[in-house]
Amino acid sequence: MRKEIHPANYRPVLFIDNSDGTEFIIPSTVVTKETAKAKVDKKEYPVFRVEISSATHPFYTGEVRTLDIAGRVERFKQRQAQATPRKVPSTKLGTSRSKKK
Repeated sequence: MRKEIHPANYRPVLFIDNSDGTEFIIPSTVVTKETAKAKVDKKEYPVFRVEISSATHPFYTGEVRTLDIAGRVERFKQRQAQATPRKVPSTKLGTSRSKKK
């Protein structure tokens, strides 16, 4: 590896998938504030949490999964259940509203 071409803070980082807790140790320069011990080797690493990774992404797993952190789907379903159908005024067929003579 050539000298002085890589950033100074390039180090192993523990990435944790929030969906299922899968852990990856990957060299990175990402800024982190917390540290934790990895399950694999029990060493202390800086931690960066991700919402989705290759372990849980539908493209890699082949599963169809709805990831709804903010509860948008549930709120939409509740609004749909509470909504009442609009009544459309009925008109007689064959009659027009404006009569021309």
